Amino acid sequence: MRPIRRPDAVLVQAVIAGALSFAHLHDLAAAAGQSGWKAWAYPVSVDLLLVAAWHRLRTSRAAGEPARSAWTWFMVALAASLGANVATAGLLDLGHVPAWLRILVAGWPALAFLGGTLLVHSPGHPAVAQPAEPDTDAGQPSAVEAVIERDDVVEPEPAIAAAALPTPEPEPVPEPEPAPVAVPPALVAHARKVADDYRARTGYPIDADTLRARLGVPPLMANAIAAQLA
Repeated sequence: MRPIRRPDAVLVQAVIAGALSFAHLHDLAAAAGQSGWKAWAYPVSVDLLLVAAWHRLRTSRAAGEPARSAWTWFMVALAASLGANVATAGLLDLGHVPAWLRILVAGWPALAFLGGTLLVHSPGHPAVAQPAEPDTDAGQPSAVEAVIERDDVVEPEPAIAAAALPTPEPEPVPEPEPAPVAVPPALVAHARKVADDYRARTGYPIDADTLRARLGVPPLMANAIAAQLA
């Protein structure tokens, strides 16, 4: 079983207040010379401008924009509605409406059209475009990621890059040839006797190592003597 909905007191109050304001605006427009359907259009115009200004006011506050224009037209529509309610309360002879009030009522459509146009077409702050999310399914980095990765790469310094390369091994430098050793002639003659004795006993020429051992001389000198005996 569906529950019975009770009428909202605020909604009932709003309907009553709106109906009374609508009737007062109609009566004032009719007394100012606006007959027929024109008298019924005036309260609709005032109420619509009031609602449009209130909506623009809330939108501007939510977006952090200045709401001076919305406040201005809201007060204009509120003054028109409140003025009609006060004027029809017996303070104004509706049988003899003054000329200034007739001018205000006749000029209201143009004023309401201007206010509604400005409220609807007031420029707001442009929306900030959100960057598109990269397509992770494609497996390829987006242009933004490529730029970020390129900026994160630190180019090595020339000295560091050169130090990272393997250093070539230096080529072996050939050893200088030893300087010829001067051998005294007496030593050469003695070495020749030792060589002849070695050949007579072994049948082979004496080598440098044996000659060095027999003479007790350094290797260089032994080689020099062996070269002269050859």
